[in-house]
Amino acid sequence: MVYTTSMSSPYSSDPQWSTRQVYDYPPAPVEIFPPARPMPRQRLWVHIVLFLLTVLSTVLVGGVSFSAGLLSILLAHEFGHYFAAMYYKVPASLPYFIPFPISLFGTLGAVIRMSPRIPHRRALFDIAAAGPLAGLVLAIPLTYVGILFSQVIPKAAVRGDVITLGEPLLYQGLSWLAYGTLGQDVDMLLHPLAFAGWAGMFVTALNLLPIGQLDGGHIVHSLFGMRSRQVAFSMFGGLALYSVVAHKFTWLPLMILLLVIGIQHPRSHDDGLPLGRGRLYLGILLAIVFVTCFSLDPLQIGQ
Repeated sequence: MVYTTSMSSPYSSDPQWSTRQVYDYPPAPVEIFPPARPMPRQRLWVHIVLFLLTVLSTVLVGGVSFSAGLLSILLAHEFGHYFAAMYYKVPASLPYFIPFPISLFGTLGAVIRMSPRIPHRRALFDIAAAGPLAGLVLAIPLTYVGILFSQVIPKAAVRGDVITLGEPLLYQGLSWLAYGTLGQDVDMLLHPLAFAGWAGMFVTALNLLPIGQLDGGHIVHSLFGMRSRQVAFSMFGGLALYSVVAHKFTWLPLMILLLVIGIQHPRSHDDGLPLGRGRLYLGILLAIVFVTCFSLDPLQIGQ
């Protein structure tokens, strides 16, 4: 699968002083926390200007179809977080988009600012899960339509420098639905909308990595408490080991960033509310989403 060319944020809501229990294994002593500070007054024009600049940068990189598809997925992702935060009365900002025209996607994604204190583990789980799920709701149909618009061509017809994309399981499934089993001597020249869908899946997988302040880190911490650190260090160590053994360093920039912001999840202020069976099942679903959207070797540049 080739494409020829010319990523979500940490998170009180109580107006009064409140008693919260630090969620931990074993349970930590009861602590008292002050009321959350309100979010600084938002400058709407900043959000609009950054979004318009990101529209411009993504159009320059991949065209109108690519820009519309990718930004729709990113908007859904960030507003999934935003509306979940509003539901739990957690102060949050509108999305800040990050234009970056010299990158493959034309953007570094979008972030929203939230209060670092969440009222309980249910809120932590729901706010973190809402973004990837909302983005995926758009990424799946947009990807499928983009695949239908793509061209299946002989590999011998591929000329010049191309970007070969790793095919996560979900993408392979959508490709099979569209074209069936492709032969070894053919390849798919992606339509920009299909590339936008692939990028949306890539962003979803990145956010669901169970490390630190990523969405996956929040989800795993809400499920396992401080034992989530074992999951985070295992995943980080696995990516590092793969990079060294395979001599592929695609993940190096992300790993450096994770070292800066922290691999382990900080303690959460939690009132002890259990997640419930429904959220446990949803956690399993999100794990499946991560596995089916993740690719160890997502990009190869060159013939």
